[in-house]
Amino acid sequence: MTFEEYVSSRGPALVRLARLLTGDAHRAEDLTQDVLARAYLHWRSIARTDRPDVYVRRMLVNANRSWWRRRSNRELVVDGFVERAGRGDLGGEAADRDELWRLILRLPDRQRAVLVLRYYEDLDDATIAQILDCSPVTVRTHAMRALAHLRERLGVPTTNGSRS
Repeated sequence: MTFEEYVSSRGPALVRLARLLTGDAHRAEDLTQDVLARAYLHWRSIARTDRPDVYVRRMLVNANRSWWRRRSNRELVVDGFVERAGRGDLGGEAADRDELWRLILRLPDRQRAVLVLRYYEDLDDATIAQILDCSPVTVRTHAMRALAHLRERLGVPTTNGSRS
């Protein structure tokens, strides 16, 4: 597969992944463009791997993490929530999703990446472990901790036997 074929087939999915990781459409496009520019330089060796998509996704996750490490890129978080609208109301459901995304964006990078790769990219633990360069057990631990944190922040009761 040539680089051009890869970008035309996987480009929109990479931008979507970046959007979910960053929470910002413009930053996601910039991040994806930067990663694809770097991937282009090494495309021959990337294309020879068994799964070039895993490699490029890893580059995207790592580039996002590197961007957040720079102090100048920190955003100030505001704790002002609007009142929740009633169920069945499209505005209320959108507000709930918005609140959940604000909480997801506050998670540590690895936990957020695991949730995005698992629930939005629909990848299994082994593939996520390859992308994040860790073990499947670490992936499950990050997911468990992230979900426990979200449940706690949203006031969702935990099931019997689970820890938070």
